[in-house]
Amino acid sequence: MRAPGKKRVIAVTGASSFLGSNLIGLLEEDERIGRIVAIDIQPVTTAAQKTRSYEVDLAQPSTEARLSEILAAERVDTFVHLAFLSSPSHATAWAHELESVGTMHALVAARHAQVRKLVVTSSTLLYGAHPSNPNFLSENHPLRADREENFFADKMAAEAQATRFAKGAPGSIVTTLRMAPVVGPTVKNFVTRYFARKIVPTMMGFDPLVQFLHEIDAIAALKLAVDRDVPGVFNIVGDGVLPLSTVIKLAGRVSLPIPHPIAESLTALGWLAQIALAPPIFLKYLRFLCVADGAKAKTKMGFVPAYTTREALVDFASAQRLRDVRLLQENA
Repeated sequence: MRAPGKKRVIAVTGASSFLGSNLIGLLEEDERIGRIVAIDIQPVTTAAQKTRSYEVDLAQPSTEARLSEILAAERVDTFVHLAFLSSPSHATAWAHELESVGTMHALVAARHAQVRKLVVTSSTLLYGAHPSNPNFLSENHPLRADREENFFADKMAAEAQATRFAKGAPGSIVTTLRMAPVVGPTVKNFVTRYFARKIVPTMMGFDPLVQFLHEIDAIAALKLAVDRDVPGVFNIVGDGVLPLSTVIKLAGRVSLPIPHPIAESLTALGWLAQIALAPPIFLKYLRFLCVADGAKAKTKMGFVPAYTTREALVDFASAQRLRDVRLLQENA
């Protein structure tokens, strides 16, 4: 237990990422936070007086000892682990070392330093897109994304490690946030790049429901998990769902339906050539349902999204239209 009135010390891995840098900006303004320990290989643009930065590469074998030393010396009470990729990578070996092995190093270090609280991010995409999925997937639903795809396998391994950490550290608080695909005016990932295209390829004969999480709500959920002791796994999603066809229209884009066998071949070639946004396994999400139920986060965490799925998409689309206009003006 923290002593009454004692200011908290928060460590953040992936501190220079979109979520990390924005969370640190909020923590800098919180009078209850005494110190922020930023851990990354890149500088954090939002770091100010409270932040102490450490250059640590989670993909290196010496990470565990170095992290243990930092967490203990800084007397960290809450460890926010955000060192995860927001898009698939061709550098699969490095991604595995960062996410799966890096998470193992981070959690062993947290255990050695007797960190009281752990917050980890994950993704609702790990439920997998399947024709047998219910309309809304609860946190009790098994993770059925294809484990042959490294982007999924590494994140599922990291989640499993967080679960084992909770079981092996009685009295600790472990919160896992499974976030829906994040969109907004400033965030960049393979989902926002997909909807930024003028012509958006879709699967002929399929129009699945999709859901999003606004970037502001993603950051707010992280801050809420830091502020409140809420152990468990939580789906963090925007209210409501939209058919993919409606999403494309709202984004001001044009749909290009392609038979999925042809799309799989083209995407496989594109991924090998490093011009596709994701491997062909992701085409399942353009065919089948994969939307999560956010009720538990509302009742147990007190998380209420400020943006619905539609509002998040419209905010993203408005910012994208401004970028399109600027691009046209620059090329005129």
